[in-house]
Amino acid sequence: MTEARTGRPREAQPAAARRDFLLSAGASAVALALAGTVGLPLTMSRAFAFAPPAGGGLDAFTALTKQLTGRTTLDATLASRIYNALSKSDSAFVANVAALNTWLKTHAGVPSDQIVPVLQSQDPVLAKAVVNIVRAWYLGLVGQMPTVQVVAYEHALMFDPVSDVLTIPSYCRDVPFYWTQKPAGV
Repeated sequence: MTEARTGRPREAQPAAARRDFLLSAGASAVALALAGTVGLPLTMSRAFAFAPPAGGGLDAFTALTKQLTGRTTLDATLASRIYNALSKSDSAFVANVAALNTWLKTHAGVPSDQIVPVLQSQDPVLAKAVVNIVRAWYLGLVGQMPTVQVVAYEHALMFDPVSDVLTIPSYCRDVPFYWTQKPAGV
């Protein structure tokens, strides 16, 4: 059964609406990015003031991660696991977290997707720390081969955007021989 005005199946309406929203949001982001690169005035109010705790501890790391990922909430257990793994893999990590928090305070106008390119030219060590933090949260990996450590899989942030329509890839997506049974409604 299809809906007359869109021609899409009724079951696809929520996914289609979400897809349309994401396309519009993406187009807006590109337009804003281009406006900033051609010198047009770009004024955006900050949704919240970035005021991380002093130092480079777990609380400062969590505040930094929220700023880098745009998330308002994070899994505290996973944050601790990632923080500990990154601290063990890089002896300067705690100092880098403190330095990144200080840098973000003084560069409040830099959009989160531009932090790495800006830092590349100013402080490549801090740029690498940002990449490692975001990599750990989104991919669930800390370190490089051959000593890479998996700190998250099913809770890695890369699965969030599609969690309502895709099953996290695994060896088995359901009970054994699930593919032999007819789907519901057929």
